[in-house]
Amino acid sequence: MMNQTAIEFRRNTVEPSVCLKAGWTLIRDQYWLFVGISLVGILVGSIVPFAILLGPMMCGVYLSMFKKLRGESVEFGNLFKGFDYFAESIVATLLHMVPMIVILVPFYIFFYVGVFLMMADKRQRGGEPDPAKMFAFFAVFGVFWLVFALVMIVLSVLFTFAYPLIVDRKLSGIAAVKLSMKAGLANFWRLLGLMLLNGLLALLGLLLCYVGMFLILPVTFAAIATAYEQVFGMSHGLAPVLPPPPPSFSRMTPEGL
Repeated sequence: MMNQTAIEFRRNTVEPSVCLKAGWTLIRDQYWLFVGISLVGILVGSIVPFAILLGPMMCGVYLSMFKKLRGESVEFGNLFKGFDYFAESIVATLLHMVPMIVILVPFYIFFYVGVFLMMADKRQRGGEPDPAKMFAFFAVFGVFWLVFALVMIVLSVLFTFAYPLIVDRKLSGIAAVKLSMKAGLANFWRLLGLMLLNGLLALLGLLLCYVGMFLILPVTFAAIATAYEQVFGMSHGLAPVLPPPPPSFSRMTPEGL
């Protein structure tokens, strides 16, 4: 496993619109192959509870994208090579899910207790609910879902590069998540912009009888792979060109001027 401390990344380098255009350019000559890879990856990743297979499938998708970026031959079977990273991807998936579970479990307890108390109060009032209590209950419900959506967005940005790092840099699940969070924070608003563009494309796909969303999937995955290349570079090539350190004047002497 590669040491994450040796991996450098660029800050504020992701260009959302450029990533989308480059992603489409990357896959357009094998578009239908990548549609199949993305579609099967999502379907297989969804059939097992707790997203146990989602991690390996995402690793397989990004493995295929990176092979394309390197100019290598891409085959449908590359998707299932994601199982080579099974343990690491499971760890990354669980780390992604735990915060959501920690938030959701108390909320569902609160929700069902609240519904039970409202029903009991309704019976005591002769079948008429208290409008003030109902308004307060649904207001809390709405605020929670707003907060939960914001947490989901932040987590999605921070975990953007977790699976790509597992595949490209052979990091452990924990190391990949840590480095993804650092790079995600360093490029937060630009990655958020990319996520919003991807979400807009997915919404347009949903409007096309839902099927259109699956046609958009490979473009969004390719855009993220392109963003990864912008931030980290590919492991087989040159590291991203980072700005040189500022010159030091502490040792300058009058003779050197």
